[in-house]
Amino acid sequence: MSGWSTYTGLAVALDRENVDTDQLIPARFMSTPRSEGYGDFLLHDMRTDSNGKAVPDFPLNAETNASVLISRRNFGSGSSREAAVYALVDFGIRVVIAPSFGDIFASNSVNNGLLPARVSEAEVDAAIAKLADGAQEVTVDLSNRAIRFGDTTLDFTLDDVWQQKLINGWDDIDLTQNHQQAISAFRAQHVQDMPWAIPVQQTNFRSAGRDTVSQ
Repeated sequence: MSGWSTYTGLAVALDRENVDTDQLIPARFMSTPRSEGYGDFLLHDMRTDSNGKAVPDFPLNAETNASVLISRRNFGSGSSREAAVYALVDFGIRVVIAPSFGDIFASNSVNNGLLPARVSEAEVDAAIAKLADGAQEVTVDLSNRAIRFGDTTLDFTLDDVWQQKLINGWDDIDLTQNHQQAISAFRAQHVQDMPWAIPVQQTNFRSAGRDTVSQ
């Protein structure tokens, strides 16, 4: 996964509260292999009508090159399906801006390089009003936690560790490996301070129907 610190793209508004993971990708599509891509399934039942045809004025249909999504509170609530993030990423969404997110969704987003940027309800109101006439270009400064479009700058909230992971392109394993030196030093000190707490390695030998243990 590639890290990033600044991103510029087209933003559109999804003026809805409580957009949950079941809406982001309906369950019936989750048997599809990820290798085939989940982008076409993103918000499928909102983007298409009962005949499966695209709804022309739906934001992501009106601007298919959009990569920044501004929405309302409680975005990504519901089930813990990581496929909801896959659908956003595979569609081309790099940033979602909202007042609040489902906890598991936000964590899954960061692990897949997608920024869940939290701003206030009033700032979302203003941003959605600016996008009333269509998509606008925005620049996201991850290092300074700022979003700029037109003459407006929004400061967003993001956990320090999540910021580090996104900038470096890390998942949880990468983050742990970054502390390998400290982990090794702790283990060495722990062995020295409490040798009695370290399990003795044992090798079992099975021979002639008898079990013996070498310590």
